[in-house]
Amino acid sequence: MTHKQHPIGTGFTAASTVDDILAGIDLTGKNVVVTGGHSGLGLVTTRALAKAGASVTVGSRDPDRAAAAVAGIERVEVSQLDLLDPTSIAAFATRYIDSGRPLDILINNAGFPAPAEVVRDARGYEAQFAANHLGHFQLTLGLLPALRAAHGARVVNTSSGAQRMSDILWDDPHFTTGGYDPHLAYAQSKTANVLFAVELDRRWAADGIRGYAAHPGVVAATAFNRSVGEDAQRAMGLIDESGRPIIDPDRGKKTPRQGASTIVFAATSPLLAEIGGVYLNNNDVSQLNDNQPPVTAQEASGDIVSHSIDPQSAERLWELSEQLLKA
Repeated sequence: MTHKQHPIGTGFTAASTVDDILAGIDLTGKNVVVTGGHSGLGLVTTRALAKAGASVTVGSRDPDRAAAAVAGIERVEVSQLDLLDPTSIAAFATRYIDSGRPLDILINNAGFPAPAEVVRDARGYEAQFAANHLGHFQLTLGLLPALRAAHGARVVNTSSGAQRMSDILWDDPHFTTGGYDPHLAYAQSKTANVLFAVELDRRWAADGIRGYAAHPGVVAATAFNRSVGEDAQRAMGLIDESGRPIIDPDRGKKTPRQGASTIVFAATSPLLAEIGGVYLNNNDVSQLNDNQPPVTAQEASGDIVSHSIDPQSAERLWELSEQLLKA
């Protein structure tokens, strides 16, 4: 399989921060949407892009909570968005399109934490696949006119090194026939984020819209990772015995500003001007590595694997996603 997953030597590292990425970049006049842009990596991303001059719309299921979180950040507004509710997604997209603004950057960042027991939306779809992938797929299609109007736009899907743990479960993506595994469901949704970026870029690059999937590393100081509890975080090597985050960016354990940097790199870096449909890790195009060691508390490689960038799978997932939205 030919692929584009070759590091390009950006000069940035795993320890680079959002400030490093945005040094010398002026986003004045640019419009950005960040789903979940009011907490964790999303909030760091929102702050960084707004500081660089962008106008940011934060999509949040709880607008009041989001508004409190972004209060005082210039050029940031909040709009209601529930990624498990197709009606809410359609309404968000309609409001944005009706505003008449082009959309330069769409960051599909919000994630549904892995529940102990299966959670389903009103359609019966497994919640991690539905929110992390399908909701963002619907949102992106709904915002397509605004992306086209930017005459040069980027769509960034926040993925994870967990993509290497599972292909799409083509026969049962919603765990309706077999037992539920929350970690497998999460991995599937993160693989979907990458495949979506691959196929989006193939379909829309001619319209000036490029797609990227970004792995931020593992950031202990986010609500998403804190939700698993301290014992699990210690077992994962994310916090020490005192509960303090362990920071080791070369091993994938990062501060929020380091973690968000690859998302911001995907969204803004001129080094990617001629590159799309790729998975990014540590502020560069990830190498393809199908022989990564097992994930341990000491080591969690975030490189891309073949099943996550397979072009046939990417096209198949796009078609499946369209079918699921019509059901």
